[in-house]
Amino acid sequence: MSRAARDTLVTSIMRRAGTPLRDVAQGRDNNFNLVRFCAATAVLVSHAWPVALGPEQIEPLKSALGHSLGQLAVYVFFALSGFFITASFERSMSPAVFITLRAARLFPGLAVSLVFVACVIGPLVTILPAKDYWTDAETGMFFFRNMGLVWPQYTLPGVFTGNPYPTVEGSIWTLSHEAACYFFVLILGVTGILARGGVLFCVLILYAAFYAAPVEFHHRIVQLQWLSLPFVVGIAFWKWRGWLRLSLPVLAGLCVFAYLGRTTPFAYPLMILALSYGAFWLGYAPSGRVRLFNRLGDYSYGIYIYAFPLQGLAVWLWGAGSPMANILLSFPMALICAVASWHWVEKPALENARAGAVKWPRFKRLW
Repeated sequence: MSRAARDTLVTSIMRRAGTPLRDVAQGRDNNFNLVRFCAATAVLVSHAWPVALGPEQIEPLKSALGHSLGQLAVYVFFALSGFFITASFERSMSPAVFITLRAARLFPGLAVSLVFVACVIGPLVTILPAKDYWTDAETGMFFFRNMGLVWPQYTLPGVFTGNPYPTVEGSIWTLSHEAACYFFVLILGVTGILARGGVLFCVLILYAAFYAAPVEFHHRIVQLQWLSLPFVVGIAFWKWRGWLRLSLPVLAGLCVFAYLGRTTPFAYPLMILALSYGAFWLGYAPSGRVRLFNRLGDYSYGIYIYAFPLQGLAVWLWGAGSPMANILLSFPMALICAVASWHWVEKPALENARAGAVKWPRFKRLW
């Protein structure tokens, strides 16, 4: 076989194997704003069942898959986060730049949403007299505890007490685990592990041992175990993106393996692998007019942090009703808040953080 024929054969095989992730994981020409938007909306949809009918209600897909629609969406968020946060660290000039950018993405939008919930929704719906509401210790601590992430506070005095689900916050508990995963990437980066593929592989093997450890941890640690797995998959996808190819047949095969392994101890890892791969395939493979959505902005975080309190507000205003009614009534309110949050809070905060990043000294690894 001639060299030209061999090159043609190799090219044909590679084309059939799919698109290299490394080739498409450049720039911002992708569908990830849309993927995240759909994931955030899925969380809202999933929460409509307990918000409208009570916490004992089974959310969509829970009985069939063992994971609700909202949980699957959160797994997608963590997988994408692992990928893009690792990329962000490698582009950062210093740990200070990395921390600044992560804080700018997480805290300004959260702060404004907490003020909105405590100072607008709370006084509007509380059954307490105004003086009692404002002087209650829980009102004063609501902002600070939730901004601290570690011990979030889900209620406000007298707020939504007559609702089937009498809490004002229900989604922000994942943010502490998100921040913990950021810290994991930071440690991997400053120690130089992230830049050494072989060492990183060994560290991920040790992580797998932690994940699979048959030890009963505190429920917060258990939550971190579950949510960190898709994040670590995202890290691996970024680091070995030169080897990974996006292909619909591969995605179908992973889904088949996840289905066949659903009753085995590997059910969750197989599902996470298929779900994460599917999220990246959707993010990069479909092209055309669907890419135009990416120009609008990233409204997913705003939907995520505003949806639950606004779903509770919809119940307070119009009654519990059905989950579908709750979705139809609360989604427009959440979308309006998310659009405002992105354009007036989140995007300006990120731009200011990036502008200030050039003043930091360049990064040097510890070893």
